[in-house]
Amino acid sequence: MAHETPTLVASKRERLGTRYAQRLRKSGQLPAVIYGHGAAPMSVSVDEKKTLAHLHHGQHVFNLEIEGEGTETCLVKDLQFGFLGDNVIHVDLTRVNLDERVKILVHLDLHGELKSASQAGAIMVHDHAEIEVECAVRDIPESIRVDLGAYETSINVGELDLPDGMVAITPADTNIVHVQIVAEEEPEEATSTDEAAGEESGDGGGDGDAAKSED
Repeated sequence: MAHETPTLVASKRERLGTRYAQRLRKSGQLPAVIYGHGAAPMSVSVDEKKTLAHLHHGQHVFNLEIEGEGTETCLVKDLQFGFLGDNVIHVDLTRVNLDERVKILVHLDLHGELKSASQAGAIMVHDHAEIEVECAVRDIPESIRVDLGAYETSINVGELDLPDGMVAITPADTNIVHVQIVAEEEPEEATSTDEAAGEESGDGGGDGDAAKSED
């Protein structure tokens, strides 16, 4: 599963604060902070477009070439989003080595549908889009492929075919996808109140006819 780790060029940030971070983003740079491994936190900026493209494709690990500091292998630990929640405005990274084991959330790439999803009234309910796993940094995948066609009515975490060396932290009985049968609605029957109203209406008409005949 090992794959090439992308490299980003990072510049150290000497000036901090919200206003300066906004200027960085306007210039196409994304503010970030590197933590971990006993070293002091380092504020940097990286190319926003390249970084977001990698994040969009599920990349978790980067080699950062830092001006005057050499190269650091870093794992994405947290993303900060803007007010509307639709754009990344800051990245927290932690220093790692490729052989250490870490716990991380990984996206589930679902394909096909459960076998029972084709029956009448069936709908597939997606319960979880990602799970937490533990594995070596070098083996962190962009996503975990799940072929739903191999399962009947549901699939849980314990049934996933995970790569060698990877273990699930999310409980084994956690549902990922399941089929729910929706019963067809039957036409509503006339209520007793409606029936009573109809009978009263009929009785009233009969009295009227009787009155006319007496006249």
